[in-house]
Amino acid sequence: MTQSIAVLGASGYTGAELVRLLATHPRFRITALSADRKAGQPMAEVFPFLRHLTLPALQRIDDIDFAQVDLCFCALPHGTSQAVIAALPRDLKIVDLSADFRLRDPAAYQTWYGQPHSQPELQKEAVYGLTEFYRAGIAAARLVAGTGCNAATGQYAITPLIEAGVIDLDRIVIDLKAGVSGAGRSLKENLLHAELSEGTHTYSAGGRHRHLGEFDQEFSRTAGRPVRVQFTPHLLPMNRGILATVYLDGDPAQVHATLAARYGAEPFLQVLPFGALPSTRDVRGSNFVHIGVAGDRMPGRAVVVAVLDNLTKGSSGQAIQNANLMLGVEETAGLLLAPLFP
Repeated sequence: MTQSIAVLGASGYTGAELVRLLATHPRFRITALSADRKAGQPMAEVFPFLRHLTLPALQRIDDIDFAQVDLCFCALPHGTSQAVIAALPRDLKIVDLSADFRLRDPAAYQTWYGQPHSQPELQKEAVYGLTEFYRAGIAAARLVAGTGCNAATGQYAITPLIEAGVIDLDRIVIDLKAGVSGAGRSLKENLLHAELSEGTHTYSAGGRHRHLGEFDQEFSRTAGRPVRVQFTPHLLPMNRGILATVYLDGDPAQVHATLAARYGAEPFLQVLPFGALPSTRDVRGSNFVHIGVAGDRMPGRAVVVAVLDNLTKGSSGQAIQNANLMLGVEETAGLLLAPLFP
């Protein structure tokens, strides 16, 4: 049975990535696409790389007949999804790709995003969308909140180690490099080619990055006590990809064995042989995560490196993986595309 899908915010990077992946999905059919400022335009005009597809024209959200939709992806800017989702039919399944429902505590949302949460009752309904750790809740959910791409990368590297109790929870350092598409498609001076190319820079250092709210929430939940990590992100002049290098106090062999055992049956999580470290180029355009572990010259120290594509596994691919569970479809459906190479 084919199920009808709407994508709200289809003119952004994550919206376009959703369309790219949904185009070959065996069970999903795109029946509505929204982009208020580009309403009336064909997707081929907004994204020429999708020219080969027969797609509905972009329209305003208010003009979509949601009675004909089984599931809706909301790829809208942070701060706008709350009101939009509150106005959607109560029986509609929704996967939100913004930050609006990731943090369970409305006070934490206000702390990290600088404004009060307008839908605290709806927030209580949302299930955090890190698929490999919340499958049962996602499958039964009406509203799933997609993770931050940086937050997902760090959690894949660290959460199983907290679960197993094999690392020092007070000595976790995450050094992360991210591609520019993670900043979204809106025009920003610091993202102009002349400002960004031929260099790299640190941003939101010193505990100011918003994804720390997710790290605090999820690591503390797993540990059963407060966990605060040191996290420094860097922007690289590449379009896609995240590489997180995590420094830990723990036995490297045990760290590797723990990750390999936890992800051994996961279709999208691959732990490399001990000592081998991954590259963003090997997961580009795919829903896969590669994780490597190496020892340090100092005994009892381990280095874990995790990579994923921020637009796919870090956002749109993860969203489709969750939608598959919500609609009773094989979890890997539409997502086994090989990474792009070179």
